[in-house]
Amino acid sequence: MPTADRPHGGPCGRARLWAWPGLALVLAGALALRLWGVGEGLPYVFNADEGDHFVPKAVEMFQHGSLNPHYFANPPAFTYLLHYLFAVWYGGGSGALSALRLHPGEIYTLARVAAAVLGTLALWLLYAVGARLFSRGVGLLAAAIEAVAFLPVFYSHLALNDVPTLAPLTLSLLGSAGVLRKGRVRDHLLAGVGLGLACATKYTAGIVLLPLGAAIALAYLERGRAGPGPTLAGIAVAGAGALGAFLIANPYALLDYHSFHGELVHQSKLSAEGQGKLGAPKQGGLVYYLWSLTWGLGWVPALAALGGALSIWRSQPRLGWLLVPAPLVFLAFMGLEGRYFGRWLLPIFPVVCLLAAFFALQLAPAGARLLARPERPRAHAAAGAGGITARARRLRGVQLGLTALIVLALLAQGLIYSVHSGLVLSRSDTRNVTRRWMLAHIPRASPIVVEPVSPNEWANETQAGTSTATNPQQWIKYPSLLPRISASGALQARGRQLTIEDYVRTLAPALLGYYERHGYCWVISGSTQSDRAFADPRAVPLALAYYRALAQQGEVVYRASPYAHGAGPVAFNFDWSFDYYPLAYRRPGPAMTVYRLRGGRCAGG
Repeated sequence: MPTADRPHGGPCGRARLWAWPGLALVLAGALALRLWGVGEGLPYVFNADEGDHFVPKAVEMFQHGSLNPHYFANPPAFTYLLHYLFAVWYGGGSGALSALRLHPGEIYTLARVAAAVLGTLALWLLYAVGARLFSRGVGLLAAAIEAVAFLPVFYSHLALNDVPTLAPLTLSLLGSAGVLRKGRVRDHLLAGVGLGLACATKYTAGIVLLPLGAAIALAYLERGRAGPGPTLAGIAVAGAGALGAFLIANPYALLDYHSFHGELVHQSKLSAEGQGKLGAPKQGGLVYYLWSLTWGLGWVPALAALGGALSIWRSQPRLGWLLVPAPLVFLAFMGLEGRYFGRWLLPIFPVVCLLAAFFALQLAPAGARLLARPERPRAHAAAGAGGITARARRLRGVQLGLTALIVLALLAQGLIYSVHSGLVLSRSDTRNVTRRWMLAHIPRASPIVVEPVSPNEWANETQAGTSTATNPQQWIKYPSLLPRISASGALQARGRQLTIEDYVRTLAPALLGYYERHGYCWVISGSTQSDRAFADPRAVPLALAYYRALAQQGEVVYRASPYAHGAGPVAFNFDWSFDYYPLAYRRPGPAMTVYRLRGGRCAGG
């Protein structure tokens, strides 16, 4: 693969001697971080998006015998990949259906491993992009930054499309780099195919169109003497590659256009609407995303990327046009949406890492020249080639030392928090710890109330070799997502299913009396629900009254804390409460509390 070992590399052959072993180390370490704790929570899938979207949709295709996913809120490329992976791994559709029914933990582990492998593949492609645009050193450092950055590491542990998108997205960047450097037909095709696959995996990955457009425009301005013919041909090849790859990975966008368009519009409205999530941040999307970069990528890499975005215009303006507009446009566009989450930043991580690595490796030689000032002239014998050689060695030593310090600073925060994440995810989830206590202390078939912090299967009886979904109920679970509470506190049962976002709005103190009258004596609460109310108390005063009444009337019989001894609690946040970034966490999951009610039919128990 063509590379440009300037301005930091030496001869191509010598560069490979250190770049390839370094890349192998980065890829091995990255894969290890992404697989460490990959079985978190299983066989129960506690992440609602993971449990509702890609794995079940991939298996449902076997059930209804069609490749139409009947679901376009997320594009289906990752779903199709899992579908074919399950078919090969389990020997066909019946094997995949049986696996999801009988061994859900295994099939979700396989899907998570696939996401981790794709995330690691994206790092190899990022190295290739950096090597083609700058040097092997920049490519290797950019890959290392993304390898340890918290957000791509954490979301490699879930069977979601965020991390898998990085592979085709970075493939498109590699093609765009080739368009700029060489302008070959195959480069246009590679960039277009990557763009199409990326958009078929996650819609917002379409931002990679900007680097491709910039590369085509710059190549035309530089080689315009040949006329517009080659440029138009390149645009046609890239466009055909993008459209063809998109339709191959999402064929029912055309074959079932009505459903595709309807769900795409609906998803766009959901993203654009004001924050309907209780407890969601109120400072605005742009501020939230800039803050997310400081921990999802790291303070030093984020600042280095800013430095790279500013300095690249002076040293290599062509690359500035290729790399800088995309993250700025993405931040502006996503920042204006009504909903925002840290992981939605991932499509710009490859570009941001490239800018950070470029700046870091520009900074090292400049700093070395300042630090290694020439000594005073000595005797005439000391002058000449020998003195120059000694100064060059001293300058090189200072530069190597400074480079090592800068690299350490770039990687330290991400590595610390990603290793911490592996430690946390490798331990039992608080919901599983709580369930083990319940099995020992709550009689079978007892009516219980469980807040929607776990799937319905969590309350089922677990038997060896059988599915949690098809097992009989271990306890009789109150349908928490069916009732509503009126403003007066009266219970109003309705048939429609609510979402976990609505649950807290259904609560009022009157519910406790209803529980006791109907024998629901055990109430299991999780902080990822209760803390939403306390994060936005004016919005749900009845819910606050409910939780205070529960604390007064219910006896706390068990607690499971996710925090290390003497640490926490962490204030509710739609990122940190679910990805366990703060070092206060020791295990995954919310803070769980089991209450025993003592009134009504629960008295005397």
